[in-house]
Amino acid sequence: MASVSAISWWQWLPHFSWRIVAIVEAADEIPLRLPRKGVVLVRSQQRPKWLAFDCPCHTGHRIMITLDATHSPHWNLVSKRKLTVLPSIDYRVPGRRCHYSIKSGRTIWVHKKDWMV
Repeated sequence: MASVSAISWWQWLPHFSWRIVAIVEAADEIPLRLPRKGVVLVRSQQRPKWLAFDCPCHTGHRIMITLDATHSPHWNLVSKRKLTVLPSIDYRVPGRRCHYSIKSGRTIWVHKKDWMV
């Protein structure tokens, strides 16, 4: 597991938008603690494999989404500069659902009335 010190000190300052705070080669190198709206990109040989971040609902669960097109479902990292990930992230467990998009560095929540079951 990578240490928190692997993330630059300035990434811990308050930020208003999502951003990549670290790039690692393996999922077991993802730090246990991440800055708010901080994303870790897991890649090998310049090929992106995963994105890991803490859910914006702030209840403490970690989200890992695959960027590998050979897996289904998979997501696309459209922009690193103003972080944009498509399609939306839909985290479901009994009693909780977190459904949102990350576009241009912002969290855009999908409202319950818009959920398709």
